[in-house]
Amino acid sequence: MRDAPPPTRSPNGTPPPRDVLTRRTDLIISDVLRGGVLLSAAIIMLGVVLLFAHILLGHRAPVTYQIPRTAASVLQGVLQGDPVSVIALGLLVLLATPVVRVGVSLVTFALEGDRLYTAITALVLLILLLSFLAGRAGG
Repeated sequence: MRDAPPPTRSPNGTPPPRDVLTRRTDLIISDVLRGGVLLSAAIIMLGVVLLFAHILLGHRAPVTYQIPRTAASVLQGVLQGDPVSVIALGLLVLLATPVVRVGVSLVTFALEGDRLYTAITALVLLILLLSFLAGRAGG
């Protein structure tokens, strides 16, 4: 037989402060993840629509159709209206979403005063950032 779950409300009917902070944290993190995915999907869809519009309208000259390899080239291509760069921007937003989530978790754990999880999350964020830098250095 399963044990009864711990009470989610105090005797006066309000959630305990720690539960409120945890719930708020969970909502913020889920909003960050959901927002990042939706934003990246919208950007990618915009890029796909622009790509088809360029193809259908015969505007192939200003469009390189080469995949940009750096953040600077993505930004430059987006500013020039390159559909492939817009799609690449959407993919970069998608890649950045979990990193932002880890950053939000780091701030939350620090505000809660949870030193162990703050240190673990800081280590995870450091590993993520180093892996991006190592990937960039590798070509």
